[in-house]
Amino acid sequence: AGEMLLYPFEGSSAQAAGIEEGDVLLQIDGQDLDVTLPQDTIDQMLRGEVRDGNGVELTVRRARDASILTTFVPFAVVNVPSVVWRTLPDNDHLGYVQIIRFTSRTPEELRTALTELRESNVQALVLDLRNNAGGLLQESITVSDEFIGDGVLVYERDMQGETPYNASAGGLGADLPLVVLVNGGTASGAEIVAGAIQDSGRAPLIGQRTYGKGTVQQIFPLSDGSSLHVTASEWFTPAQQPLEGQGLIPDYVTEPDPDGMDVELIEAVRLLEGILAGSP
Repeated sequence: AGEMLLYPFEGSSAQAAGIEEGDVLLQIDGQDLDVTLPQDTIDQMLRGEVRDGNGVELTVRRARDASILTTFVPFAVVNVPSVVWRTLPDNDHLGYVQIIRFTSRTPEELRTALTELRESNVQALVLDLRNNAGGLLQESITVSDEFIGDGVLVYERDMQGETPYNASAGGLGADLPLVVLVNGGTASGAEIVAGAIQDSGRAPLIGQRTYGKGTVQQIFPLSDGSSLHVTASEWFTPAQQPLEGQGLIPDYVTEPDPDGMDVELIEAVRLLEGILAGSP
């Protein structure tokens, strides 16, 4: 079975309670952690009502010296960023960037992530778009542009015809070896990013077929309180693959591991180490 590593958000109560990046979660409120439980179930055990004295006691094995720490983490309202990043613990020359969803802050958060990783002298990047259901459309196009130096990023097709969105030179992540992680929860704006990267030949996708949402709807409220949803435009990848109902097929298809081991990330590291060593 795998281990559950913790990565507290900046300014969170877990960070204030002494939890550090890479600490291994051993117990929740004195009960041994069962790592075979679904992630959602474990997440629920770590959440609760925000009020005085309410929280959860965590026992962790410290990443820095393998000592055991038990600490009380008060429940608090967490301002969840849309992008999280780090260097990989056993491969600190590889940068890992996860985009959780596309918000108005995402392009700026991504630029911060890529700038910090470059300052850490990473030699290659993993972009994790798993379970990213999309969000703001223009922001996902802007994000694609950070990884792709030139060419078409995506086509929009509507009643008036087809509009290409083109990359501009000089993206912060455009020149480093890259792999992208996707799964069945990768949808909409996240598929636009993954499709742009795959079709431009920029990087391979690893994981499972993506969700297949490639339409944008306009919503018209009606007088009886219902609404009419009209599909206004459809999005196509640079190679004119329709996203709607199809999804993207990864270059390297993996089977999710029942014990929670991150097979996609392991495969990504293997591929990138091969590229850096000079063999495909």
